[in-house]
This record gives sequence, C-alpha cells and structure tokens, in this order.
Amino acid sequence: MRPVLFSLRAALALLLVTLPLPATAEDLTSLARSSGTPDIPGLKMVWLAPWGDPAKAHPWTNIIVHQTEGPAGSARSGALAQAKNPKRRGVTLWVETDGTVYWAVPETLVTLHGDGANRNDNRYIDNGPTYRKVVRDNSIGVEFAGNYPDVTRPATEAQVAAWRILSKLLRLRYQIPRERIYAHNWIDYKDARYCEGCALAGLARAAPD
Repeated sequence: MRPVLFSLRAALALLLVTLPLPATAEDLTSLARSSGTPDIPGLKMVWLAPWGDPAKAHPWTNIIVHQTEGPAGSARSGALAQAKNPKRRGVTLWVETDGTVYWAVPETLVTLHGDGANRNDNRYIDNGPTYRKVVRDNSIGVEFAGNYPDVTRPATEAQVAAWRILSKLLRLRYQIPRERIYAHNWIDYKDARYCEGCALAGLARAAPD
C-alpha cells in the first residue's frame, strides 16, 4: 500500500502546483486596465472582440444584468450572432451555463439592450436615479443564458462563480461603483413571472472588494 499512497500524494502535490492561483485584488486591478485578450484567473473568457485602451472605451457608467429565456448553449450562439451583427438586439457579454464568458463586441460600441428605463413604481429599488436615465447608451449589458424552459430557474453555480469575478472586473475597468449594477427588472418592465437579473445584481452589489 505504501507505493500507492506515495503515488497518490505525489499526484496531489503535482496538481496543487499546476492549478492556477486565484487573482489577488492587485492582480485583478492590473488586468482590468490592460488591453488585448488577457487571461483572467478564475474565468474562461472567449474573446470575440479584444480589449483596447480602457481610456478610449465607451464611457460606461452602469452595468445591466439580463437573463435569456434560452437553453444551455444559447450564450455561445447569441454571442456569435452579436459579433457578426453588433446592432442586433443584444449585449456586450454573454455568460454560458458552464460559466464561459463571451466578450462579443468591441467595448466602444453600444448594443441594443436596456432601452426605456421606464419602471417608476419603486417595486424593487428606488427608481428615482434610474427612471429614463439608466439606458443602453450608458450601460454595458451582461446576458446569462440557460433558464429555458423554466424562466424562474436561477443562474447555475458556474455562472454565479464567474459573475463574482466578472462583475468586479467590469467595475474596475470602467470605474463603475457597485450601486450602479442593475437588474433588468429594476429599471424596465419585464415578464411578471420572475425578476430578471435581480439575484445576480444583488449578489454583485453585496460582494466584498
């Protein structure tokens, strides 16, 4: 049994050496201000459009969280379609059920999402700061796929894990305060069966720095 035990220990040690370490706060801050297609520890990023100079990106001041009524795999297809036609209705980032993040279009482009900001009933949050103000022209959109056929189904564990890193990455890159992360339903009227993006937006707002 000793040789087997030794081999197991050696294999575990090798695994620990080769596993990527999570990014520190300093690492993530540095990566968030970089250009190109950086490797982000903890994220599987598919770059359909690379980053440029963050100073030349569109002046995003808000983040809007969306959820699609599509099956698993629809984030990839949605992102590819968005990359091919950036002016179709959609978002900049798409998150698959396995946690893969697709950056679909250049950060200089405004996609067609989040228009309206017509919720003024204060049902979820105080809508005074958002009413007709948090719109596509100033908000970068993130779409989470895979809640079909049950639209009330929450995001997967892999999506939540990716979002914890991605939301902080976006805030650092575009200098967006956490209170400017919004769920779709917080700013626009939507399907009454569920609150689109609410759990994810709430999680990002409450996450520690």
